[in-house]
Amino acid sequence: MRSDVIKRGMPAAPNRSLLYALGYTKEELERPLIGVVCSYNEIVPGHMNLDKIAEAVKAGVRAAGGTPVEFPAIAVCDGIAMGHVGMKYSLVTRELIADSTEAMAMAHQFDGLVMIPNCDKNVPGLLMAAARVNIPTIFVSGGPMLTGTLNDGRRTCVSHMFEAVGAYYAGKLDEAGVEEYEYNACPTCGSCSGMYTANSMNCLTEAIGMALRGNGTIPAVYSARLRLAKHAGMKIMELVERDIKPRDIMTEAAFHNAETVDMALGCSTNTMLHLPAIAHECGIELSFDMSNEISEKTPNLCHLAPAGFTYMEDLERAGGVYAVMAELCKANLLDTSLLTCTGRTVAENLEGVVNRNPEVIRPLENPYSRTGGIAVLRGNIAPDGCVVKQAAVAPEMMVHTGPARVFDGEDEAIAAIYDGKIRKGDVVVIRYEGPRGGPGMREMLNPTSAIAGMGLDKDVALITDGRFSGATRGASIGHVSPEAASGGPIGLVEEGDILSIDIPNHTITLQVDEETLAARRARWVCPEPRVKTGYLARYAKQVSSADRGAVLE
Repeated sequence: MRSDVIKRGMPAAPNRSLLYALGYTKEELERPLIGVVCSYNEIVPGHMNLDKIAEAVKAGVRAAGGTPVEFPAIAVCDGIAMGHVGMKYSLVTRELIADSTEAMAMAHQFDGLVMIPNCDKNVPGLLMAAARVNIPTIFVSGGPMLTGTLNDGRRTCVSHMFEAVGAYYAGKLDEAGVEEYEYNACPTCGSCSGMYTANSMNCLTEAIGMALRGNGTIPAVYSARLRLAKHAGMKIMELVERDIKPRDIMTEAAFHNAETVDMALGCSTNTMLHLPAIAHECGIELSFDMSNEISEKTPNLCHLAPAGFTYMEDLERAGGVYAVMAELCKANLLDTSLLTCTGRTVAENLEGVVNRNPEVIRPLENPYSRTGGIAVLRGNIAPDGCVVKQAAVAPEMMVHTGPARVFDGEDEAIAAIYDGKIRKGDVVVIRYEGPRGGPGMREMLNPTSAIAGMGLDKDVALITDGRFSGATRGASIGHVSPEAASGGPIGLVEEGDILSIDIPNHTITLQVDEETLAARRARWVCPEPRVKTGYLARYAKQVSSADRGAVLE
């Protein structure tokens, strides 16, 4: 066993004495040591139940003959961090989670790992750590939140909550109306109930083969979630015995499967940051161009919130991620020969799986669109690409031309939106919010929700070198690369310049001639860094561009 280095032989006697200090018995130390990486905390709704998940995992490990050893991982609630300096600390935690988990796993020489994440950066951070450490690993998440219900019976969720604030500023909703959303939008523990980033990534743990069926969709409050956790605890012992490692599962073909499922589900644009970062840890490079190639042949089969009015609990009842994969297999869009954490292939996992609700998971012959939920655009403002969740864009905004309204930061933009200074037809440009310029690449849920809440989502586009929450809808185009702080052309845009967006043709164009842009470039001076000390300052010096996954170099 890998853990023998701290358990067996005379040289390990001091190590054993410290393990005995923890209360472990000789019998327990003769079994494989399984690290249980639990992201429980008391500030993230998606993580408040993870202590129960960890106990269930440990019961499963013991039942299968292992010794579980729990240790923590951090997690940020993006919703609570939204709209202030805290959002600068969201994306950057992905690397902190990966680094600290790698350190714990290597320092203590576990034989296997069970990862218990749930929310946005926690899932990819732990997947990155799993790829680095590359010992047998399985994932079991905390599960999605149930949908809320308003007084009139309408279902609601956190994206509606943010849009309610925009409706208030537009005079469409009073304080009592906002308060009704406050008390009803997030009714239980769990990751927020739509196809936002957390649920997108949890679903993709199934698609890539690192989690058991139902991991992405079984609601947090269901007892089935505890049974899933126990089974994950049992399954890790099989993976240890068979020496099945993350990089045996997360192959290049597995990442292509994950991107295909991503397109069919209509996942968050943040997956375009996280999948390349995870692949990078596996020694695999995923390109933006590959995303468009996959999107072009993958139909969008699901319209969960914010794109539509179905939620994670509906997807679970319809058959979950496996049912989506089964639909895709009808057109041979997935490689079903790949090994997964079940110890079986994708094809074996999908045996007998059916789509139980063709309204929630559209069949191949009746998709929401013939192409996938995400598109990568290129043009002179984004020569290295940018990303849009096209599944959540109104048809009338798929092609749009309008004047640029330029803001050097989210705070300026949100103030202008709330003050009613944005008009129909405008293209809001928010820059110096990229991985380096932010630093930390803040999500722009407040401005996009304000625009939607004011009823302008079918008239106004937003472009940024920052990123968007999975709860964002509308013509919201993020990850503009290169970012402004790195000298990207988005830093050259001036108020009133005309911008043209053509999502079907994957283009985005600043209608300014090259001679004028060259003159502006000659005058351009990079602003002083916003943060000069601490972790964010170090992060800004090391982080790569968004099109490469914002990984640290």
